[in-house]
Amino acid sequence: MKILVVGGGGREHAIIKKLKENPKAEKIYALPGNGGIARDAECVNIGAKDIDSIVTFAYENRIDYAVVAPDDPLVLGCVDALEAHGIPCFGPRANAAIIEGSKVFSKNLMKKYGIPTAAYEVFDSVDPALAYLENAPIPAVIKADGLALGKGVIIAQTREEAYDAVRTIMSERKFGASGDRIVIEEFLEGPEVSVLAFTDGNTVVPMVSSMDHKRALDCDKGLNTGGMGTIAPNPFYTRDIARRCRDEIFIPTVKAMNAEGRTFKGCLYFGLMITNDGPKVIEYNCRFGDPETQVVLPLMKSDLLDTMIAVTQGRLAETSVEFYDKCAACVIMASQGYPEHYEKGYEITIPEDEAEHVYVAGAALKDGALVNSGGRVLGVTRTAPTLKEALELAYGSVRRIHFANAYYRKDIGKKALEAGDKE
Repeated sequence: MKILVVGGGGREHAIIKKLKENPKAEKIYALPGNGGIARDAECVNIGAKDIDSIVTFAYENRIDYAVVAPDDPLVLGCVDALEAHGIPCFGPRANAAIIEGSKVFSKNLMKKYGIPTAAYEVFDSVDPALAYLENAPIPAVIKADGLALGKGVIIAQTREEAYDAVRTIMSERKFGASGDRIVIEEFLEGPEVSVLAFTDGNTVVPMVSSMDHKRALDCDKGLNTGGMGTIAPNPFYTRDIARRCRDEIFIPTVKAMNAEGRTFKGCLYFGLMITNDGPKVIEYNCRFGDPETQVVLPLMKSDLLDTMIAVTQGRLAETSVEFYDKCAACVIMASQGYPEHYEKGYEITIPEDEAEHVYVAGAALKDGALVNSGGRVLGVTRTAPTLKEALELAYGSVRRIHFANAYYRKDIGKKALEAGDKE
């Protein structure tokens, strides 16, 4: 089979490495891919949002199966366009990808179908939003309606911060048209859990739970990022919580999308908060999370390509999807200064025996050498029977990998270890 994977980050590298395990995957193309992905797939310089060029390439190269991984091309209808040319895909069509593409849509969906989430209000202009905040509970969460590279959410700790957030999103248009509407919602407290799930629109198969670490600095300080590391499974996601999530959130969400005529097929990401009132949805994503994918897929015992095809063909109910009873830890090596200003172009040295543990995100090839080209550069993932061992192995690998301005958090998994010790 000739397979095309749309995207060029650490998530896509993890997907490609897993797809390669299937002997049917004779050729994999990555559009656009990156300098590290080039070890595992043929990279083609076509941007993930260039839908017309993606379709032309897929058609001319007789692609047998496509995996559309990032949010932008999914929301823009990349799956619809490929399917219109007879190319089967993993990923939701545009009318289902709206579950991530519009926070207003997803919040209204949850309200309509009784899916537990934070209380909220929607605003499409500045003055009514500011007036509402005069008496709203603080802290408050202000979200841009549309896609914003995972950065369109501001947690305001004071009323003044809340006012500033509204102005930043709506008046200064920091996230462009994504901020034409905003959601202001109550601040929830409790452990956060990420759960990715395969679904063909009828059957839902949750993957191993995970815990992301969003803040740039140790002890959850600093700015929000796209994720500085992950561990799996998440110790706060107990069997009882998993059962409640399945019955109260996962299955109702898929049924709600069907009822709306927006059947979702692909990977549905549930961002959850385990509150005192039970699990609630913080957000949906219409695709594999990044960097959650980098710990979930290494724990997948079943074949990824076969599972994806079963999703596409509506055969998930008759497909066995299993995961190893192990733990995984991913430490992100970032460029110093991320998520703000950082220097690029530093050569990256990865020992040959560590390459299998590394997912490359923000790196390019320059004169044959791998150099950093983004904020999050590498995801270093190791698995082991216990989380403590997985973390020790991951940090051991990180210490053997070098580039001039490398930065990483030293406390990935600390909360999870502490939670495990209390059990």
